[in-house]
Amino acid sequence: MNDSEKPDPTDYDGLMQANLVRVFGERDPDKRLKAIHDLYTEDAVLNEPHASATGHTAIHDAVTSLLAGVLPEFDFRALDAAMGHHQVGRLRWRLGPAEGPAAITGMDIAHFEGNRIHSLFVFLEPGNG
Repeated sequence: MNDSEKPDPTDYDGLMQANLVRVFGERDPDKRLKAIHDLYTEDAVLNEPHASATGHTAIHDAVTSLLAGVLPEFDFRALDAAMGHHQVGRLRWRLGPAEGPAAITGMDIAHFEGNRIHSLFVFLEPGNG
């Protein structure tokens, strides 16, 4: 079997769902920082529409700032399973109350190195800021 025929060992769905729940959905800063250490490479970059953050501490600070503006009854939820190939995955998500309409929908695109996120690009759906 040559390299192009080897199965991709990356668990795109597991890793991207964990990022959504354990990083972006975690309100406890200590648990969130632990998740960032588990899921991201040391030199990882978080790219949001209007800013970028490099490294664990900066990513933690960016998510802390984001969550400070999110209502306590809102949560992030995946709209479907993450998909990926060639070390790039994507996950569609929503933010809003559990029993209500989404306030924001978006998509994360992640580049992985060694089953950890090396770069994450956050896209907001049109009409969501």
